[in-house]
Amino acid sequence: MNRSFATARMSGAHGDAVVFVHGVGSTAAIWDSQLAALGDAFRCFAIELRGNGVPKPEPDPSLISREGYVDDVLAVADATGSDRFHFVGCSLGGVVGFELWRRAPQRLLSFTFVGSFAWYPDAPSYVQSVIASVQAAGTMENFARERAKRLGLPPGARADETIAQMACKSVASYIAATRATWTGDYRGLPATIAVPTLVVCGERDTVAPISFSREIAQAIPGARLEILSGAGHVANADAPEQFNQLLTAFFSTIRSAPA
Repeated sequence: MNRSFATARMSGAHGDAVVFVHGVGSTAAIWDSQLAALGDAFRCFAIELRGNGVPKPEPDPSLISREGYVDDVLAVADATGSDRFHFVGCSLGGVVGFELWRRAPQRLLSFTFVGSFAWYPDAPSYVQSVIASVQAAGTMENFARERAKRLGLPPGARADETIAQMACKSVASYIAATRATWTGDYRGLPATIAVPTLVVCGERDTVAPISFSREIAQAIPGARLEILSGAGHVANADAPEQFNQLLTAFFSTIRSAPA
């Protein structure tokens, strides 16, 4: 098993644990609105995945994998005494959630998938196109400026934050994370998920469009699909008030973990 490289941004001292996992182009800071909104009622941990640019130094790219990301999630959960926890994952974060369910389903109280997918159509070609764009850009900042235009950001909102979070990663780590993000195939797994599940997608998301979220929601017994108006691929940050209300209401329907 790979050792963990994770750190976490934290809020709250009481209640159930909530673990947040960011996407391939984001950092844990993408969850700051959720940490602020939920910290009074929950113990919140926004995980900084390995190779994410924060903290430095980054690990060898060969250690960046979906399995390694699950090591990071479980290391933070174990270190904080969170035997069971709610899991909230955006894009890559949702993929990590599927891998976590395969490996340690007993640890989960609930799932929330944001702009994610159980598999990505034509993944090898998509991965190669992203890698080619990174290499052609020369630097992560240059790449981030172009990539941000494809994320369905609300007009005039969050561009600087998006670019800064993507630009802090190294090219080698981002390429390794790109392979980890888009190449998993979990199509048989959602039907086995047996915890309450909320699936969220931004109406402007073209990276992981609504059809991908609908596929997840239809496969998971009892899952609910919510579309956030005006939001793009990172709906929790694009429409934080809508998202926080949804998440708080969802958690209120779930019985707390045993003390």
